[in-house]
Amino acid sequence: MEALLDSHFVRVLPFLWQGLGYTLLITAVGLLFGFILGAIVGLARLSKNKLIYVLSSIYVEVLRGTPILAQILFIYFGLPDLLGFNIDKITASIIAIAVNAGAYIAEIVRGAVYSIDKGQNEAGRSLGLTRGQTMRYIIWPQAFRRMIPPLGNQFVISLKDTSLFSVIAVGELLYMGQQYYGITFAAFEALTMVCLMYLAITVPTALYLRRVERRLDV
Repeated sequence: MEALLDSHFVRVLPFLWQGLGYTLLITAVGLLFGFILGAIVGLARLSKNKLIYVLSSIYVEVLRGTPILAQILFIYFGLPDLLGFNIDKITASIIAIAVNAGAYIAEIVRGAVYSIDKGQNEAGRSLGLTRGQTMRYIIWPQAFRRMIPPLGNQFVISLKDTSLFSVIAVGELLYMGQQYYGITFAAFEALTMVCLMYLAITVPTALYLRRVERRLDV
């Protein structure tokens, strides 16, 4: 028991707890803004206004068509050249998760809203509701229910994507594991514990999503 407590499997944990905090912070805040952005862009993709449709489509295709690693480097190194001021690592990480996840969430929103029967819209309008009220009170609640499973999947994807922020030295989970084995050379133990920590989040999340999916019958 004493040997286990003194092993690198245990001694790496304080490093990883610190990294886990940043990983969850970046994922949660990034996805919050990503959902707001995705909802706006997703509804814009349903717009009959050609300019709004084209602009929202360009955003989705560009973000989905380029690797998130390139987007991270562009936001952290490229934007400061354009804007004339630096962006700190955590802010850059949150922006990267938000804009990347926003493109995928936009498609989730568009698909969910599009899947609602057109008769629901006609029913709302026949009751005297405006187009906005019909969306707010009739279409959106039903569509949001169908978004929950894919939004959960996006959470898992974005969580794993945070490991890429190690390239700009953000102190997330993988980076802290690298820091530990850089000092101790215990790469096997450090990386094993990093993987186990990711699994400790992603596996229960996946199981919970399956349960929600069965309960909602979507």
